[in-house]
Amino acid sequence: MNGSFSGPGFGGRGFGSGPFAAGSAGMWDAMENLRASFEQRTGPRMGRGDVRAAVLALLAEQPMHGYQIIQEIEQRSDGAWKPSAGSVYPTLQMLADEGLIVADEANGRKTYALTDAGRAEAETSADRPAPWETPGQRDGGRMSALPKAGFALAQAVGQVGRTGTPEQVQSAVEILDEARRRVYALLAQG
Repeated sequence: MNGSFSGPGFGGRGFGSGPFAAGSAGMWDAMENLRASFEQRTGPRMGRGDVRAAVLALLAEQPMHGYQIIQEIEQRSDGAWKPSAGSVYPTLQMLADEGLIVADEANGRKTYALTDAGRAEAETSADRPAPWETPGQRDGGRMSALPKAGFALAQAVGQVGRTGTPEQVQSAVEILDEARRRVYALLAQG
């Protein structure tokens, strides 16, 4: 191995040339590709069925308003998934239309609760993992911690690529090369 990355966004030899030339926008593009690959693995963009299942699971615990549901999902997924209001509120309306939830308005805020039919629907999914859980979260965070750390690294490197001096970019390259070697050394130990 010649010390270079391969794959989408990493072409060329190492960080000293190609998309990682000092101060180039290519560095940011490559780190954005890295960030996107971590997101694909951790699944922050969930499907409509996942939002529905999450809403039902949370309302099975207690009545909540829409913003609470969004916050609760984000908290329970350790920040990996924060559904948008544009996915939660239409889901709440759909569940209300299906007769699975009812809305009670107090102080200008709607609080949603399950109906008997909604409780029955939620109970059919009770034995499955909650939609915000990934396998890594169920086994102590091993899998969810690595993509989260990679994402944070990608953000930091992208910032250096956008605003760093050529010397700072070169230092970042050296740090990343060393980190890559050390991570591969971990696998060699196993």
